[in-house]
Amino acid sequence: MSKQPTDSDKQIPKAVRIGLPLIGVVGLLLGLYFLIGGGMLIARGGSWYYLLAGLALCATGVQLARRRSASVAIYLVFLIATALWAIWEVGFDFWQLNTRIFMFSMIGMLLALIVPVLRKGEGKTPACGKAFGIAAVLAVVNAGFVYGMFVPHGKFGAESSPPVAGTAGTGDWTAYGHSAGGDRFAGFAQINRDNVKNLQVAWTFHTGDTPLSPDGGGSEDQETPLQVGKTLFLCSPHNTVIAVDAASGAEKWRHAFPTQTTVWVRCRGLAYFDAAQPLVQPTVAGSTPVSAIAAPGDSAACRRRIYMNTIDAKLVALDADNGKLCDDFGDHGIIDLKAGLGKAKSPLYQLTSAPTVAGTTLVVGGRVADNVSLDMPGGVIRGFDVMTGKMKWAFDPGSPQDHAAPTTGKSFTRSTPNVWAPMTYDATSNTVYMPVGNAAIDLWGVKRTALDEKYGASILALDASTGAEKWHFQTVHHDLWDYDVPMQPTLIDFPMDDGKKVPALIVGTKMGQLFVLDRLTGKPLTKVIEQPVKPATIPNEPYSKTQPLSVGMPQIGAEVLKDADMWGVTPIDQLMCRISFRGMRYDGLFTAPDTDYALSFPGSLGGMNWGGLSYDPNAGMIYVNDMRLGLWVHLVKEKQRGGPSDGNEAVNAGMGAVPLGGTPYSVTKDRFFSPLGIPCQKPPFGSLTAIDLKTRSIAWQVPLGTVKDTRLYGVQMHMPTPIGMPTIGGSLTTGGGLVFFAATQDYYLRAFDSSTGKEVWKARLPVGSQGTPMSYTIDGKQYIVISAGGARQSPDRGDYVIAYALPQTH
Repeated sequence: MSKQPTDSDKQIPKAVRIGLPLIGVVGLLLGLYFLIGGGMLIARGGSWYYLLAGLALCATGVQLARRRSASVAIYLVFLIATALWAIWEVGFDFWQLNTRIFMFSMIGMLLALIVPVLRKGEGKTPACGKAFGIAAVLAVVNAGFVYGMFVPHGKFGAESSPPVAGTAGTGDWTAYGHSAGGDRFAGFAQINRDNVKNLQVAWTFHTGDTPLSPDGGGSEDQETPLQVGKTLFLCSPHNTVIAVDAASGAEKWRHAFPTQTTVWVRCRGLAYFDAAQPLVQPTVAGSTPVSAIAAPGDSAACRRRIYMNTIDAKLVALDADNGKLCDDFGDHGIIDLKAGLGKAKSPLYQLTSAPTVAGTTLVVGGRVADNVSLDMPGGVIRGFDVMTGKMKWAFDPGSPQDHAAPTTGKSFTRSTPNVWAPMTYDATSNTVYMPVGNAAIDLWGVKRTALDEKYGASILALDASTGAEKWHFQTVHHDLWDYDVPMQPTLIDFPMDDGKKVPALIVGTKMGQLFVLDRLTGKPLTKVIEQPVKPATIPNEPYSKTQPLSVGMPQIGAEVLKDADMWGVTPIDQLMCRISFRGMRYDGLFTAPDTDYALSFPGSLGGMNWGGLSYDPNAGMIYVNDMRLGLWVHLVKEKQRGGPSDGNEAVNAGMGAVPLGGTPYSVTKDRFFSPLGIPCQKPPFGSLTAIDLKTRSIAWQVPLGTVKDTRLYGVQMHMPTPIGMPTIGGSLTTGGGLVFFAATQDYYLRAFDSSTGKEVWKARLPVGSQGTPMSYTIDGKQYIVISAGGARQSPDRGDYVIAYALPQTH
């Protein structure tokens, strides 16, 4: 016989009588989740908050199921305690407070609204005023949280200062990083902070090459074009070189280089040489002179040349005026870069960065696929005559004193550290500066040679004419993390404490470090310490006891994680991240991989990566973008050593166990993400940072990118929340006091005030970009150009090159 409603029950509408027990059950289940998860966290040495929260939520759920107003009282006490705990744990960091409080305060607001109904059912006065007052207060709190989700949270400069005038950076964009020194600085000031809001599309060009990369290891557009005179030179992901009119976007010529390669396909840039220009000889005492060349006559073809590395390891020279191969270069315009490497099929050996013109030497490195096999092509760096293509020298990290090509039947030393990122040239000393990677297997170093250990993860300075070593500086000892130096060094004039300026270079690393080195000696100009680090337990692994840390410059996104740094969209996934974090071995920046689960933060993607820095020489400022992605690594003992992978680096996003050929292990790697596919540590996940070289401190730091175009489980979020997303590519700074950036996860090109970090303009792109913006002036009109082929992790792809300019005035 069913229970009849009491008189007090009749005070509650039937829908509420039925609904409250159901809500109570949901509250009970939520409480049990926190109770069980909190117990697991305590067992791993974590916070007691979640277990106590689970008890409070269970009590709330039970009382709601009984339709008792005490449920709301219990919940409000829990909510107040949560707010106090959150402030105690993380202070007033917005995103940290948001994840701890917002979900619970929303629930509290709704519960407060039903207090009058519950009290009526208990035969009590409704207390509408108090209930609705509490709901109103929580509504204001929630409104504040919602508002804060759409406001960038960072460190901003106080006020704009006028751009510093100067003559730097007003030439053509003739090298990958604008200048041979990699400054990414265009000194033109026609587009400035005041009028940038008026920028509009001047022209759009379609390359006809849409990159496809379903797993992040396929084809991607990451180019920065060149500009010489009135011509813009493009390279598409599949190695089609295109010349267009820089003012109109009209195509002049194209030359395609078809390839069957499908893994890690991209072209980041080109190189340019004009044989009619006088040679620039070094001015630093003791420097080797730039070699003379046999320049073609005035009417000869290929006086101006465009060079490209193809993804299948060819070095090609094209006539910049018509796109035809230069017949006098190599074998009718082409050099096979696999010569002398032994077994080096694509994609195990590829070219992913532009060649470097260093005086009259064309210098190339090469990407050797990571973590495939102990037997891989060598990372030899070679210098070729810019006109004939004849090899002038080779620097073999396994035989650094021998600069000749291997004799017949021999090859350059196998599996040596390689240079896959762009290089930098200093004409004042005729020196090439190279960011060096590691030997073939990053995660297991038992069989590395003494020379592998010497050159791995270092900056290497070579004489551009002879290939002789001048110096090298190591950024990681015995690297087991894939912390190769990922970016082009940038040449700067570094202000010292005594007011003098020293010719220097600065380079960022995947570990969030910035190293400032004297160009002539390679000695650090700011403080670098040797930080003691903990080893792991892999047998016979010669772990380094210390690692270099650049403490004299800001460290970007490289703080040591702690429990309180774990994050989630809600407390639900935040708890899961805290449990995961406590379940891994984590000793800070250099946590060595082992057969357990080791957390590396930043992971092998960075930190900073190949996009490089931009440098305003007039203001003495550098601008750095970074991503903050952790990576967990698990080595698995292999009874049967499997064959090598195909060199696809999408393993960094999780591909199951990948065999490390020739070693006793395979590896499983994945990003340190919550179940929702969001980084487990607190935002931002990507930022733009301005650093004052005089004070060696951060001037401002702002989040880069929103979640507007991010997809969770295939659903686009559409929320312009400026949380700061992982970035790839680099920034452009200009004489107009602006920093341009496009390589975020959302589809925008943005401009920031270079003094304050405030966003002053943005333009919606048809798809995302992984490129670096560039700028030039034609007939007195300044253009900003970006290549947009699709953001990393995005299914939306295109073949766009877009130029922006101010509207024509009459």
